[in-house]
Parts: sequence; structure tokens; C-alpha cells
Amino acid sequence: MTQPPVFLSKADLARRHIEGLIISRKVKPGDRITTREVSEALGISETPIREAIRSLAAEGWLEVQTHVGAVVASAGSEQLREIYALRGRIGSLAIELGGASYDAKRLAEIDANIEASAAAVATQDVLAYTQCNHDFHILLYDTPHSQWCLRMLVNLSALTSAHYGFSVMPQRMAESLAEHRAIRDAIRAGRLDQAAALVTRHEQSAYSALAAELESADRRTPSESAA
Repeated sequence: MTQPPVFLSKADLARRHIEGLIISRKVKPGDRITTREVSEALGISETPIREAIRSLAAEGWLEVQTHVGAVVASAGSEQLREIYALRGRIGSLAIELGGASYDAKRLAEIDANIEASAAAVATQDVLAYTQCNHDFHILLYDTPHSQWCLRMLVNLSALTSAHYGFSVMPQRMAESLAEHRAIRDAIRAGRLDQAAALVTRHEQSAYSALAAELESADRRTPSESAA
């Protein structure tokens, strides 16, 4: 049976466009997001774009600065430990609250995401894996019983996705995929408590890998960094 098309408002389209720019790192922390550029890219008026920018700013993707406008937000390295700890705790809670509502369609979508992620890892396609990773976590947390968890997790992810992603540590993709598979397998087996614990461990591993990468980068000499 063909699924009915999903209607997206112009503000939704603008929001997805800006999120895509951030996730793909086409724009980076501190870069401006102008309504004019988005309007020209999408062929829509600036009014719904302003609505999208307000929404993204409220969720932490953007910061609206006086005399500058909307710029891409990012957490500082000193905040990362707390952010990843929160992601693990809230993600675990989201599965505890909403995991029982996963239906066959949701499980099939998770399986398809795992397959697409594996293809991205095989080709070392950082952009594709970044999108798959984002979609995997949305599939886990977007349930009728975990909407506040989802909202907070989207905010926390927005603080790190533009600056501290797989482009910084592409070697992390294979490890991340293995962790996703373990979470999926626990869910399919009905072991939601185990899946919740694995999500917490998944975020801890992500932070540990990132902290090690940042520490290594700090130790490099300017000549080594430029090589």
C-alpha cells in the first residue's frame, strides 16, 4: 500500500535545509545563516525562513546575535563531557518510556537504517553516515511517550553535530555502527533495559573517542596539524 505523501510547510522545508547544512558541515560554528541565502536556495519567501530560524535557535542549533543575526551554535570542548552524559541518560530514559511502543514498521526502519549505515561505513562516506546516525537516534527516541526526551536530545545533539562529528574522527564510524547494531538487537529481543543501558554506554564511548581525538589534536605542533 502506498503511503500518503508527508506535507511539509515552507517553514519545515527551510528548517530541514538549514539542518542539512549544519549536519553536512557546509556551514560551521560561527557561520551566519541568512534568510536571503536560504530564500534563494529554496525559492521561498523569507517569512517562513525566519520562523524556521527562530525554531532552530530555540532548540540550540543556532544562536541569534545582536547586529549579526543567526549563526551556527556549538558547545565548547569543556562542556562536552556533561553534554554526552546527558545524552546517555536521557536517551536511556527515552527507550525505557517509549521502547514498548516500537511496532513492526519502526523496527523495519531501524533495520533499513543499519543497512544504509553499513554501506556508508564500507565506502567511508562521512556525510552519509552522519545523516544515518542522526536518523537512527530519531527512530529510537521519537515515540508518543518520549517527546520531551526527544526535544532535549535534539537540542543536545545540535550543540555538537556542527563541530564535533565523524569528520573529526571518521575511525569512530565502524565502532558507532557496531553499537547501533547491539542496541537494535536488544530491542528486537525485547530487552529494553539492556538497550537503554547500551545507549548510555554508546554515548560514553562517543565522548571518550572525541576527548581522545581533541587531546591528540592539542598535542600536535602547528606544522604537524598543517601536514
